[in-house]
Amino acid sequence: MQILKRPKQITLKITVQTTREDHLVALLAALAITIHIAESALPSPIPGAKPGLANVITIVCLSLYGWRIAAWVALLRVLVGSLLLGTFLSPTFVLSLVGAVASLAVLWLATKIPGKGFSAIGFSLLASMTHMTSQFWVAYLLFIPHEGLFHLLPVLLTISIIFGLTSGIIAKHVTDRIRTPA
Repeated sequence: MQILKRPKQITLKITVQTTREDHLVALLAALAITIHIAESALPSPIPGAKPGLANVITIVCLSLYGWRIAAWVALLRVLVGSLLLGTFLSPTFVLSLVGAVASLAVLWLATKIPGKGFSAIGFSLLASMTHMTSQFWVAYLLFIPHEGLFHLLPVLLTISIIFGLTSGIIAKHVTDRIRTPA
């Protein structure tokens, strides 16, 4: 009779070093995800038309900490938000991701403009309109290839301007408050 010996247990210790920036991204992403989830419970009179209040956090990040942190926060919000809401890899996720990536690309270009550049309101309007336009085109090309969809585009862009302006005003007040505490 042969006795089988138990193999030695090997312990692998991995140390992860986090930075202050990692903690900042995690905090801001958690805030944006929370707002995103809360906003998903709001009824929408027009499919795809939501206030996008979580984007306030992205604009605040862009204004205070730069594009890289804003990009991390926006992409984490889309990914983790979709996982928590159960929409990961669904058409909703695809539209949200495309809108976020397109908006981030336009925001990156806007940060490269010499001089004073854009305020939080200008960034928010650019991001909102880009988000809506890119989502519209993806919806048309992948999901609803019908000419009648173009009748919604002026309405959707008007809504994106209103919501972008609102988010921009909120982001400007938050940014001003953080820069000059009372």
